[in-house]
Amino acid sequence: MNRNRSEEPTSDEATLVQRAIGHDPEAFGRLYDMHVDRVYRHIYYRVGNETDAEDLTQQVFLKAWQAIHRYKKTASPFIAWLMTISHNVIVDFYRTKKDKAYLEAEVLASDPASSPEGAAETSFEQQRLRRAILQLGSDEQQVVILRFIEGFEFSEIASLLKKKEGNVRVILHRALVKLRNILEKDEEQRSL
Repeated sequence: MNRNRSEEPTSDEATLVQRAIGHDPEAFGRLYDMHVDRVYRHIYYRVGNETDAEDLTQQVFLKAWQAIHRYKKTASPFIAWLMTISHNVIVDFYRTKKDKAYLEAEVLASDPASSPEGAAETSFEQQRLRRAILQLGSDEQQVVILRFIEGFEFSEIASLLKKKEGNVRVILHRALVKLRNILEKDEEQRSL
């Protein structure tokens, strides 16, 4: 997936970041509006529950506001900084939760023009893929989600995860091999 043009960093974003660092709540509010959907999608894909994803998204932006003075433009793009905070919030969430209830299927909204059968099948396949991704290691999950759900480039993922670009490509390759095996096993079990 490619990022929407509205999600591309702009000089306007850089100005908003500088104003937010100076504790301008209006500027931070505009940054929130620019990135909230992307942060929410990332978190939702990891937790699979709308209520938890909404709560965790709000925690991310609260933590970002509290730590905005520590953001360094040269270190990573603003969205990468938010994704780092998101990752930490998700890790904390699972440390406190310590169960796998998030794997329970939840019906996702789909194209209203499609048939109920098509919507159910799409929802099932999305949940099946989510469960498979959640069986991967943490780095593998992050790389797959950042690359295919969020549309980050390899260089951006490398910067975000503080890894070399080649390492990110290897992690993605291994993750895709594991995903294929997981999905094939799941398909075999379903056909029995």
